This record gives sequence, C-alpha cells and structure tokens, in this order.
Amino acid sequence: MARKTNSRAANANAWRWSRTAETRRGMLEAAREVFTERGFADASVADVVERAGSSVGSLYHHFGGKAELFLALWEDHQAAHEAAASAAVAALREAGETNPLELFIAGARAFLEGSWQRRDLVRLLMDGDGPPGFELMRRTRNREWVRQNAVLLGAGTDPVDRVTVTVLTTVIGETAREVAACETKAEADTVAAAAIHLIRRLDPLTEVEQHD
Repeated sequence: MARKTNSRAANANAWRWSRTAETRRGMLEAAREVFTERGFADASVADVVERAGSSVGSLYHHFGGKAELFLALWEDHQAAHEAAASAAVAALREAGETNPLELFIAGARAFLEGSWQRRDLVRLLMDGDGPPGFELMRRTRNREWVRQNAVLLGAGTDPVDRVTVTVLTTVIGETAREVAACETKAEADTVAAAAIHLIRRLDPLTEVEQHD
C-alpha cells in the first residue's frame, strides 16, 4: 500500500513539475513576443500575461516581475549560445581537430547561427532597452566570454594575448549584431562567412607566437 502511495505521489509531483515548466515556458515565449514588439520600457506585465493567457499572480510567482522576466529571457538566450558553441567545439575535437583557431571558429559559427535563429532577441538585448543593472550584467558576461575564448585559444596573460582575444571576441559579437539585422538567411550567412574569413586572415595564433 505504501509503495502505491509513493508512486501516486511521485506521479503527482512529476505532473506538477511538468505544468510548472510549461507555464514558465509559455510566459517566456509571451514575454519574448511582447518585449521584441514594444521594447522593455513600453511593455507591461499585463501585456505579457494577456499574451500568455495567464495571470499577474502567476507571473510574479514564477519570475517576480517584469525585470526578472527580461533577465530570464537573456539567461536562456545566453545558455542556448553557450550550449551550441560548446557542442560544436566538442564535435570538432572528437573528429580529431586540435588547432585552437579551428575550434574557436567552430564555436563562432554556432554562435552566429544562434544569432540568426534568435535575431529578435539579439536586436532586443543589444539596443540598450533593459532593466536597471542590465548593462553591468552584460559587460560582466562579456568579460567571462573573453576569458573562455582565451582558454580555448590557448592565449597567455601578456597584453598582446589579451588584446588579441578581446578583438576576436568583439568581431564575433559585432557580427552577431549584423547577422540579426539581415533580411534573409543567405545574407546572414554571407556576413558570418566574411567574419570568419577576417579571423583567418588575422591569423591571431601566429601573431601571438611571434611575440612570445
């Protein structure tokens, strides 16, 4: 009898978790639509819950407010970027590639592909319209991105290495902005290919080695 009771409780908990995740996802999708249509400042909680078919109380329960909802969208977007880039790098490594620049380019391609797929979010998150403190959070995340790229590229800590990695990271970030502004996938692919070509021409690893 106890085993059946435990099983029913586990099933009930799983159902509640599934419903909670579904509700949260629906609110995030509604927020994405509303924020990208109206901007953060002009959007309201009422707009989001109406689009989601939910309630103000439910939104505050899951997120705490409009600012937290915006930041959750940003975190999901960043997590998707990081997962795609990591998967691309890992796949190339498994294929036998060891050249750090090629690994960096694989991650960059995945990042730029995600920037096209979520171009509405890229435009929203880059236009400066966000909650108080968002710019600081974004700058902090960008510094962490530079650090991760430094590890991937095997760069050292001297000034030339640091500026090299910063420039390469900036190239990818600015290219993402241009990709998001493109009208067609073909145009976005052309922009991304131009950025990758530029990175290859810079040949940053060779330059770093010459200064060692």
